[in-house]
Amino acid sequence: MSTRIHPTAIIDPTAQIGEGCEIGPYCVIGAHVEIGPDCWLQHHVSVSGPSKIGRGNRFYAFSSIGQQTQDLKYDGEPTYLAIGDDNTFREFVTVHRGTAKGTVTRIGSGGNFLSYSHIAHDCIVGNHVIFSNNGTLAGHVEVGDYAIIGGLTAIHQFCRIGAYALTGGCSKIVQDVPPFMIADGNPAKVRSYNKVALERHAFSEQSHRSIKEAYRLIYRSALNLQQAVEQIRSDLQETPEVAQLIAFVTNSPRGIIK
Repeated sequence: MSTRIHPTAIIDPTAQIGEGCEIGPYCVIGAHVEIGPDCWLQHHVSVSGPSKIGRGNRFYAFSSIGQQTQDLKYDGEPTYLAIGDDNTFREFVTVHRGTAKGTVTRIGSGGNFLSYSHIAHDCIVGNHVIFSNNGTLAGHVEVGDYAIIGGLTAIHQFCRIGAYALTGGCSKIVQDVPPFMIADGNPAKVRSYNKVALERHAFSEQSHRSIKEAYRLIYRSALNLQQAVEQIRSDLQETPEVAQLIAFVTNSPRGIIK
């Protein structure tokens, strides 16, 4: 299918638009933007560069993608945004480029970013994530694959959200949320392990039991974190999921939410 560009759209001569794209009314595509094939921009979408966007992404009205960082240290250096394939960015979503020279804000593939969600400078967001309305990342946040960010959740800079983790609505996240855990509250606490995610994604029964027991040792026993990790290593079969959890909690610069 040929590319369709509405006559009111403004596209910089340096921008590259892939085959099969549809650029709707009053969209503005800035300099050094590369949009892959089969993308759809509804109307009044702004894309600034340098940005590289993959195949099959959908951008709804008034989303603002690739604007410069809001970090006050930014001094005009060339910074970048990279987006994978098949993401959906709903109305008024904002995504910013990196801050320091050559840095990249990076988003994977298959994500669903609901209205007013925000991804700040230098964030790394994995694949198949869901950001509910007003889910907000400060700078340098990392979000793992299949994580779900609840509505109105605010995540402090440099925090990490592990794969298959979930944050409850209106949560304040100031430390790392380990993989497979549910964090909720202001300030947030880990409330349980994410049983629903394990079921939805067909994890083995052994992995399910191991994650449940690891959660109990870290969060519901009298052990400190180091003791809990030692107990997990000695008592539990080291499935890939348990190994992932151990690696995350033992390499947490900010510490994990308790």
